[in-house]
Amino acid sequence: MTLPTPELHTERLRLRPFTEADAEPLYALQSDAHVLRYWDSPPWTDPARFQKFLATCRRIEEEGSGARLAVERVCDGSFIGWCGLFDWNPDFRSASLCYVFDSATWGNGYGTETARAVLGWAYDTLDLNRVQAETDTRNVGSARVLEKLGFVREGTLREDCVVNGEVSDSWIFGLLRRDWHATADRQTGPRTRS
Repeated sequence: MTLPTPELHTERLRLRPFTEADAEPLYALQSDAHVLRYWDSPPWTDPARFQKFLATCRRIEEEGSGARLAVERVCDGSFIGWCGLFDWNPDFRSASLCYVFDSATWGNGYGTETARAVLGWAYDTLDLNRVQAETDTRNVGSARVLEKLGFVREGTLREDCVVNGEVSDSWIFGLLRRDWHATADRQTGPRTRS
């Protein structure tokens, strides 16, 4: 079963499938050691890495296991990061969320706005019951984004990653469908469910 990558819109952002035109800005993002200091893989050192990333985007869409969306600002069309769902399991109605943004955009609410749009798609279109996310315990900013969205910290994976040669712990966060709808209702008022 395929999982077509959607195009989603927020007030300030457009989330869309990746294209060849994203090669340069994605390489700049994924090669930034500061941005990826808590990421579970090293910064890119070869611009050709983009082709492997794009092939993975296509493969997970065709397999129906996830979707990766480029995030651009509506006001100027700038690529500012990306967000994705992976490990989508339609039988369990679950998936995992990930995101990464250019450090120049941090503190502007783009991560929260992006994740909120992806979660709306996940719960309303894909009919998920649970979305999970992991973050390095030192990545307080990412944990704050997840908590703003209603995620609950469910536990700690001790020494589960090696980031830049350092063993690190990760927090596991979970967001259930009922909690998402309760949070969304508080933010936007009552909604009609089909």
